[in-house]
Amino acid sequence: DVQLVESGGGSVQPGGSLRLSCAASGYSFSSNYMGWFRQAPGKEREGVATYRSGRATDYAASVKGRFTISQDNAKNTVYLQMNRLEPDDTAMYYCAAHSSRPSLWAGTYNYWGQGTQVTVS
Repeated sequence: DVQLVESGGGSVQPGGSLRLSCAASGYSFSSNYMGWFRQAPGKEREGVATYRSGRATDYAASVKGRFTISQDNAKNTVYLQMNRLEPDDTAMYYCAAHSSRPSLWAGTYNYWGQGTQVTVS
């Protein structure tokens, strides 16, 4: 079975940084595109970033220049480094995997983690 586990969330002041991790078991991130998404209370889930090692990387306009994706192949883990955090970044963050193309649309991904909460205040 495929399992994605996010970690690294927490509470931080505006301007601070967090690094989220998404560890996969039963799946290799090298096989297809993965994505980071977030959902704030009362809002729709929105795409934050999409990535595949050696292929396209794309970020939502709201996070471009502040968030960066990286990957540790040995650990089969993808990271989302979030800098200069703002209150509007407060949300549950999810990683998703196995999209055949780079996409910020949740419907293109087959596998999802349970999420990790990020609070900026």
